[in-house]
Amino acid sequence: MLTFIGLGLYDERSITVEGQEALRAAERVYAEFYTSELIGTTIEDLESHHDIEIEVRDRAGVEQHPEDMLEAAATEDVAFLTAGDTMISTTHVDLRLRAHDRGIETQVIHGVTAQTATSALTGLQNYRFGKATTLPFPYAHGADGLPASVTETIDANRADGLHTVVYLDIKIGHERTDEDEYMTADVGAELLADEYPDLVGVVVARAGSPDPLVEAGTMTELADREFGDPLHLLVVPGECHLLEADALEELAGADRDSLDIA
Repeated sequence: MLTFIGLGLYDERSITVEGQEALRAAERVYAEFYTSELIGTTIEDLESHHDIEIEVRDRAGVEQHPEDMLEAAATEDVAFLTAGDTMISTTHVDLRLRAHDRGIETQVIHGVTAQTATSALTGLQNYRFGKATTLPFPYAHGADGLPASVTETIDANRADGLHTVVYLDIKIGHERTDEDEYMTADVGAELLADEYPDLVGVVVARAGSPDPLVEAGTMTELADREFGDPLHLLVVPGECHLLEADALEELAGADRDSLDIA
């Protein structure tokens, strides 16, 4: 059995009860934290809290060389851990399909995602979000200005009246630096302000933690503020229902006059 378990958003306690039970029952545990990370804990704390040993895999170890994990899952109960929900990344779907090709049974135990937490914290309705996009560090995409993938997504969603989640780049174990890099919301807003200086954005910081932050402003305004420890993301509101506008005004300090209200 290969069980994919989402760890939730923040620390070793963010996992569901079902996930915790499956994790503690596993004979072998693997994890990856290159797609996202639990900022409120460490590998050592995860191991201690759940009384397990974790083998952390890098991208190549999951995407290119998963054979040892699959071989283990053929004869043992193996858990594969990720932050958030375990099936958000296509990497993990691919690993599950490889297991099926070998006749290995799989199951998925979900965790809270940044998308659902963002909807809850901002008051923007989940069904009114369009396609999400990721804003990379400028050195990562190697071009001037914003990538077309970002601008086209924001523009298309706004044309349809939909909200956009803009995930901010994370570099874990990147060759450019000895330390992990997390794009902060002020940096993301500064990049977006080159194209959209007066566009309203909403910062969501540390979702799932004891001290989440939600703060609205134009991209130019957000670029001059600080939002504390990561992880951060940005939301670009589309057309807001009255209740959504009320929520952004009350929960994020948005200027109601700056919102597009249906």
